[in-house]
Amino acid sequence: MPTYDYVCDACDHRFELFQSITDAPKRKCPKCGRQKLRRLIGPGAAIVFKGSGFYKTDYRSESYKKAAAADKKPTTTSSSKSDGKSKTKEKKAVGNG
Repeated sequence: MPTYDYVCDACDHRFELFQSITDAPKRKCPKCGRQKLRRLIGPGAAIVFKGSGFYKTDYRSESYKKAAAADKKPTTTSSSKSDGKSKTKEKKAVGNG
């Protein structure tokens, strides 16, 4: 349940109220008792992701992981010049992200 900020236009009383999203906004000020209360639009809170399932690697199957590992193994038939280029490309890719 969210916390809402309220202000009374009559007495300028400001407070927070913990209420359900489906509850109607309050209208009566708890300090002066007048019907001049309004809900303020706040910045909200940051979203916090906890647990697994929030990264692209969390959903990879075992067969995909094995195939990806096989692709990363260097081949022995390529020349040393081409190996140097692939290492440079790999370093750039790792550095970007």
